[in-house]
Amino acid sequence: MAPKLQKLALENKVEAYNFPQGVIAHLMRDVAAGKPGTLTHVGLHTFVDPRLEGGKLNERTTEDLVQLMQVGGKDYLLYKAFPMEVALVRATYAGTEGNATFERECVQLEVVAMCQAVKNSGGKVILQVEGVVEKGSLNPRFVRLPGIYVDAIVIAPQEAHMQTFGTQYNAGFSGEVRVKATASNGMRLNERKVIARRCAMELTPGAVVNLGIGIPEGIANIADEEQIGNDMTLTVESGLVGGTPAGGQDFGASLNYDCMLDEPAQFDFYDGGGLDMAFLGLAEVDQAGNVNVSKFGPKIAGCGGFINITQNAKRLVYCGTFTAGGLKLSIEEGKLKILQEGRAKKFRKAVEQITFSGQYAVKKGQPVIYVTERAVFELTADGLVLTEIAPGIDLEKEILAQMDFVPMISKDLREMDPRIFAERIMGLKRPSAAG
Repeated sequence: MAPKLQKLALENKVEAYNFPQGVIAHLMRDVAAGKPGTLTHVGLHTFVDPRLEGGKLNERTTEDLVQLMQVGGKDYLLYKAFPMEVALVRATYAGTEGNATFERECVQLEVVAMCQAVKNSGGKVILQVEGVVEKGSLNPRFVRLPGIYVDAIVIAPQEAHMQTFGTQYNAGFSGEVRVKATASNGMRLNERKVIARRCAMELTPGAVVNLGIGIPEGIANIADEEQIGNDMTLTVESGLVGGTPAGGQDFGASLNYDCMLDEPAQFDFYDGGGLDMAFLGLAEVDQAGNVNVSKFGPKIAGCGGFINITQNAKRLVYCGTFTAGGLKLSIEEGKLKILQEGRAKKFRKAVEQITFSGQYAVKKGQPVIYVTERAVFELTADGLVLTEIAPGIDLEKEILAQMDFVPMISKDLREMDPRIFAERIMGLKRPSAAG
């Protein structure tokens, strides 16, 4: 979402690293506390591991900021602390003394940790707000950022104070109002709905869930359509718990959430295994079950919170189309028909960058499946196993020929549930105990 920064990194004009989002949030907190860095298991066996790339993005970047360490006989990564000199942060209102409130913001993120890190590094904090009010007029219970952290205040015009990349202001995003749920017309029966439906079949009652951006967003729609949305609690790595996560350019915000935490606290919960399930997109998968979502040729997408989430969720479901770029299909009489194959294969012999390590997941005993519109795979100690195939799909022509490697095929290979390919709802709602 910051193409000019990406361009500087790609042109080798700046030193550039890409670390997991949760690690960055925790690193700011540890810099503030004067610690030597953030010691964590997050990132092991991915591209941020110094045994691979150390998170470096170009040739100009040479300093090792990630160190492999052993504690109690186990491997950990130490993300080294460094001084943070300037913080550019945002709140809603500030008093003339700098105390600031966040009532019209949709997230808190790591603003407090960031400002503490900069102040304790001897740097400067610059705060953007909608307006400045008289000293002492803000309710202290709503002040999230104390004025002792703030060096300068900038009053921004409304157009420069958008809540998200896509929305100027939505009172529902800031939790000021609850938004009445509207009847959903449902998703059109296409590849996205097929994938979301198969993923929704993995949901369990009472689960604490994280949904990634893109195709995983559709799982919430299916849950609502099937009247099982209230059976789970959706969370967003930005710090929101409950409600309905927003998608697209509003990703990171939610409507009707129960609680807004700061981002470091949310990642404490994630890193410790608090997520029961996570549904994430896939861009490239290889025969070992490794996934790449962070780098593609000259494009640096970045890992965001993906590594924190995927390494620590109790169960993991990857979801995406089987091929990309021009894929066209139809669903007729309960069967899937490929009209035009995508130009790019997603199942590769080796991914370009390891954002998720299949071998590490196997070692930890983490259940992982990969859901596409035409096939479902399961991760095993020997690699990917094809377990399900869509009705109407030719195994040789439309699965094996579209992969750069030959997966193992389950002896119990079965067709995907026919309800996935029907226009009517699937009937995923479980009978109540009283019924």
